[in-house]
Amino acid sequence: MQMLKHLTKTDLLKGVDELAQVDQGFAWIISQYGPPPLWKRPQGFPTLIHIILEQQVSLASAQAVYNRLIERLATVTPSHFLSLSDHELKKIGFSRQKTRYCRELAHALLSGSIELASLNQLPDQEVRQRLMQIKGIGPWTADIYLAVGLGRPDIWPDGDLALALAIKQLKNLPRRPSSKQMRRMSLQWKPWRSVAARLLWHYYLSEK
Repeated sequence: MQMLKHLTKTDLLKGVDELAQVDQGFAWIISQYGPPPLWKRPQGFPTLIHIILEQQVSLASAQAVYNRLIERLATVTPSHFLSLSDHELKKIGFSRQKTRYCRELAHALLSGSIELASLNQLPDQEVRQRLMQIKGIGPWTADIYLAVGLGRPDIWPDGDLALALAIKQLKNLPRRPSSKQMRRMSLQWKPWRSVAARLLWHYYLSEK
C-alpha cells in the first residue's frame, strides 16, 4: 500500500538536502538561491481552476485571470462558476477552451462523478486516473494538482515547459530535453521528485 504523505516544510528541507547530495546542480541552486518555496495550494475546485488557467500560458497571465475571477465571485465554487455566462468569463480572461474545461469540471463535481475530498486518500496513479476522466485535465494538470494541491512528495509534472528550460540551462544541454528524457532523468531524484521540480522552478524563476 502506497504511503500517502502531504509534503510539509520539514519534508521539503529534508528532500532538498538529500537531492543536493545526489545532484551537483541542485547543490549549486541551493548555494545561489537557497531552498525553494513550498508552493502549497489548498485542495479543491479553486486550485484546479487555477491550474487549468496555467495550461500553456505564463504564471503571471494565469494569476491575473484567476484574480479577476475571485473579484467577480468572491467564493469560487462549482455552482458560482456555472452562474457566469460565456461572455462574462471571456471578459474575465477565460479562453473558449478553458471555459469549456472548467465547466466540465464544475458539472462533474456537482453531479458527484468525482469527489475531490476523497482524492487525498488515494494513491497517486488512481488520483491521476480519476482527474483525467474530466475533459481538459491531462497528465500535466493532474500532476500539478498532486504536487501542489495534495502535496505528494514524489510527483514529476510531465511536459512542464519551465522544468525543461531549467534543466537545459542548469545542465548546459544543447537543446531542451524531451518529456521522455526528463522522465528518465527524474528517476534519480526519487522519492523527492516534487521537491526536485520545486528546486528547478525556483532556479528558473530566480534566473529570470
